[in-house]
Amino acid sequence: MPKAIYETIYKDLKQKIENDIFTYQELLPSENTLIQTYHCSRNTLRRAVSCLVNDGYVQTIQGKGVRNIYRPIAQTAFTIGEIESFRESAVRNGHQPITKALLFTEFAISEKQAQYTGFPVGADIYYIQRLHYLDGMPVILNHNYFLKEAIPGLTKEIAENSIYQYLEQTLHMTIVNSKRIMTVEKMTQIDEKYLKMNCDNYNCLAVVSSQTYNSDGVMFEYTQSRHRPDYFRFYDNAVRK
Repeated sequence: MPKAIYETIYKDLKQKIENDIFTYQELLPSENTLIQTYHCSRNTLRRAVSCLVNDGYVQTIQGKGVRNIYRPIAQTAFTIGEIESFRESAVRNGHQPITKALLFTEFAISEKQAQYTGFPVGADIYYIQRLHYLDGMPVILNHNYFLKEAIPGLTKEIAENSIYQYLEQTLHMTIVNSKRIMTVEKMTQIDEKYLKMNCDNYNCLAVVSSQTYNSDGVMFEYTQSRHRPDYFRFYDNAVRK
């Protein structure tokens, strides 16, 4: 499914803001100017700007325009915000990403696994353990469960590159939303082994459990991401109603 025009405009404006083409606290070009620049309708442009507002990049000010309120995140941490792959987030935050697939296998979901993943009992899934490195440092241990019927042809090689890129560019899947739960949990021996954390310094880590859905309303992924606490930050933009 092709990307909507507003998404292209949103991504271009977002990149210009991140690259300081539109500086902090500066007003973006007027609505009429942007409509001419992108050759789009007023509604399309406003939808793109609305996405930037939701992401905390800009603020609309009645009678003045749209002001850039984006501030870059410190570059010492892996930042979770919107739905994006590890590689996309790392590059966006100025880091060098590497992913290694420690385990790639297939099995049917058991009754116990169904309770925490959300997949139905008996569903065939790919199970992948992946270790994500940021600038050479192992920072995230991922336990990925992908619904096999929704992602035909998934391989270990794809898992070490970018699964989301494969989904969107090869399978033309539209990824819509992700439900996330964040907790703090005790470190396990597996965490200590792969994330190279010293128990004397850390005995807990940040855990993000997510269920992700496509445009057909199908939950195609359950992932538990286990993060080094010294390399973890969560970003959100809250709006008072």
